[in-house]
Amino acid sequence: MQLFRVRAPLWILGLLLVGACGKTQTHDAAPELVFTAIPDDDPTLLKERFDPVAKYLTEKLGVPVRYFPTTSYQASVEAFKNGDVLLAWFGGLTGVQARAAIPGSKAIAQGAVDPKFRSYFIAGSATGISPGEFFPMELEGRSFTFGADASTSGRLMPEYFIRTATGRSPEEFFGKANHYSGSHDKTAELVASGVFAAGALNFRTYDRLIAEGSIDPDKVQVVWTTPEYADYNWSAHPDLNSRFDADMIANLQRALIEMSDRTLLEAIDRPEGLISASNADFAAIEELARELNFLR
Repeated sequence: MQLFRVRAPLWILGLLLVGACGKTQTHDAAPELVFTAIPDDDPTLLKERFDPVAKYLTEKLGVPVRYFPTTSYQASVEAFKNGDVLLAWFGGLTGVQARAAIPGSKAIAQGAVDPKFRSYFIAGSATGISPGEFFPMELEGRSFTFGADASTSGRLMPEYFIRTATGRSPEEFFGKANHYSGSHDKTAELVASGVFAAGALNFRTYDRLIAEGSIDPDKVQVVWTTPEYADYNWSAHPDLNSRFDADMIANLQRALIEMSDRTLLEAIDRPEGLISASNADFAAIEELARELNFLR
């Protein structure tokens, strides 16, 4: 009995020590930087594209970085608003929506192409619509698809140019409820297959699909290219500096702008490289978003 009395406290002490060690290890574990990207393309392709970017940032920043896929544009914005992700590759509109909800959040980088981005209006060859310098009024009454409903290049800006050119809403001009394909590649596929007569999408995605042979140029063509506007950007959550260190946002911006590996840049479809960005670069997008009730 005496032996049991001696061992019992030691056994309990051992458990307490193990528990304490476990707590210490958890507390000392480096925080993970999680980022996401709007799903403007095939989700499988996005993971393949952004996992190497996560690895690059891990090495540059000295903290674990992980890509977190989201199912929709709005889900990407909500993840940023909730603090589930602290960095995101947004479009112009989703970036404005996310930053408006989180005071102190910043656009920190963009592709060199992004200050002068464009949308393509495409039409199936069967429509007989020819490419032109001006908005194709021959689209009136045709079936039409946007991309995602929160897409800058696949919805917001195309709708703006439709309204400007025709003086009518998309519903009034096309004569039916709007359709949203969900992504730029789907828009191209739906028009090429004849499901819709026409659509609007990101010019970079369309050019890539044609170059890689995913879309038959004999079945679809660009009938109009929009004027330029600002679009995609990397936006940083203000909690980055409190969860990591006071220089994390600055270090992250530097790491993105210094990313020079051609494979990584092509993975995010920005072979020209990344440049700095600020919230002011997207002031026009924010104003238009408020005007068209995309931002409340």
